[in-house]
Amino acid sequence: MKLSVQGIPSEVARRLQAGGDDANGQTPLQTVAQGQANPCRHCLQLIAPGDAMRVLSYRPFADLQPYAETGPIFLHAHDCKHYQADRLPDWFAYLDPAVIRGYGHNHWIRYETGAIVAGKELTDRCRQILADPEVAYVHIRSKFNCFQCRVDRG
Repeated sequence: MKLSVQGIPSEVARRLQAGGDDANGQTPLQTVAQGQANPCRHCLQLIAPGDAMRVLSYRPFADLQPYAETGPIFLHAHDCKHYQADRLPDWFAYLDPAVIRGYGHNHWIRYETGAIVAGKELTDRCRQILADPEVAYVHIRSKFNCFQCRVDRG
């Protein structure tokens, strides 16, 4: 099965990079990346140490509903290229552990799909979860429950 992996939508990223309100109605914080673990959720690349970045609250769901989780994410402070590819970025292999779960067509968590896995297992687990026609898409999150990306059937 081919996958379709994407970062957060460009129109959302541009609004947040410009200082638009985050999911909590707050202005994203601008800071400088420290260390190697600051992934931009738009381009899905690591933000280089010393580069300006935004820290904000993000909800990867269009509508409020009980399963519309909100959590912290990082974004480059400047424009960057949207990630959309048929595979996860290589650095996802180092998400150890990662949280993965499928969502139904109603955007509710499909509990039977939830797992905590090693990053190197994410691609296979995405394919397993998406093999169920009742699953619309998958979210990958960090061990801290920070949204990383959405994965659909390719």
